[in-house]
Amino acid sequence: MIGRLNHIAIVVPNLSAASATYRQTLGARVSKPHALPAHGVTVVFVELPNTKIELLEPLGAASPVAGFLERNPAGGMHHICYEVDDIVAARDRLRAEGARVLGGGEPRLGAHDKPVIFLHPKDFFGTLIELEQA
Repeated sequence: MIGRLNHIAIVVPNLSAASATYRQTLGARVSKPHALPAHGVTVVFVELPNTKIELLEPLGAASPVAGFLERNPAGGMHHICYEVDDIVAARDRLRAEGARVLGGGEPRLGAHDKPVIFLHPKDFFGTLIELEQA
């Protein structure tokens, strides 16, 4: 059901510093910051030949990643995103298998303007999983 790895998301306490580290120290191509108010984050994409790294910084105190950063002040891996051909079919299959879909289960537009859903980390060995329609 899952396709290619789309991205790995890392929450960072300082997006500018993290971007500079990826750009200068690792020699990566890094996008400009994009504020995503609907998701409560500002995001930068680190482009790699085979996938992306998504650097996330909270956008406001109500950000869904603010709590993560409080628990992990230095930042850390937040989620892994896999592509699926049909997000609704994937959701239905996962629910039938007993997986919990977060946020009511209805796909919403993600950072790439494609439908996404998130799966409960307790169902996937402590890892928050994002599925994005390919």
